[in-house]
Amino acid sequence: MARRLPPLNSLKAFEAAARNLSFTKAAEELFVTQAAISHQIKLLEDHLSMKLFMRRNRSLLLTEEGQSYYLDIKDIFANLYEATEKLLTRGAKGSISIALTPSFAIQWLIPRLTKFNQLYPDIDVKIKAVDHEDNSLTDDVDVAIYYGLGHWQGVHSDKLHTEFMLPVCSPLLLNGDKPLAEPADLQHHTLLHDMTRTNWNEWIKQAGVRDINVNQGPIFSHSSMVLQAAIHGQGVALGHNILAKPEIESGRLITPFNQVLISKNAYYLVCREAQIESPKIATFRSWLIDEVQLDQQQEGVSIV
Repeated sequence: MARRLPPLNSLKAFEAAARNLSFTKAAEELFVTQAAISHQIKLLEDHLSMKLFMRRNRSLLLTEEGQSYYLDIKDIFANLYEATEKLLTRGAKGSISIALTPSFAIQWLIPRLTKFNQLYPDIDVKIKAVDHEDNSLTDDVDVAIYYGLGHWQGVHSDKLHTEFMLPVCSPLLLNGDKPLAEPADLQHHTLLHDMTRTNWNEWIKQAGVRDINVNQGPIFSHSSMVLQAAIHGQGVALGHNILAKPEIESGRLITPFNQVLISKNAYYLVCREAQIESPKIATFRSWLIDEVQLDQQQEGVSIV
């Protein structure tokens, strides 16, 4: 016949009461009432069919059996607490896997990882490039960066950057024989498209420009490809402000016009609700949000 272990709650109550030689102190430590401790001790004594405590002159003492039992189990509880602390500490270390599009990884996240690695050398970052953000929070991924409206079921999301789009091109185009002084001049240039032609169509309408064929020009599957095509003077791209920022600051791209298209979409850091308090995920979330806020302070804007 299999032997049954005593109830864990009863063992916890016994260990705390035996260590403190007080039901009151045990109750305070375990955040229960003194009556609850007494009840658990009674259950344990009934389970073992022996007395574990006795009272003498308003003091609580262990019986001989209780003393022997406490000496045998106290190290077990100490090892449990130590193992738990070790696990929680290790949870803040190890590695964190991040799924995101190649463009956001290359243009924004990777250049900032040096800072993260210096602050948190015990956490190794694993980058997983995905073509589509939705449903990329697979079993091997801790957090993901989604691009969209922020309506995803079953996950926690932190809004990072609101996005606007603006025309960008190589400075070489300004030195050519085709003018590029105002939006209407786009009719003389090749339009470079990111995934679809929708964004250019919306920008053209907002700018109030006519006679521009938005159905012409190459289409690229990733934003970083569009920016590279623009850098090499192959046409004018409608760049995402976040992704195009490094190229604009370096002078590889310029913004010929001031008109911008505010996007309904934004970048979001996404993780599972059940893992939001995981030390390594909480550490990465906090760092990433701080980086976004620093970006906005440097730009002097905060679009929400």
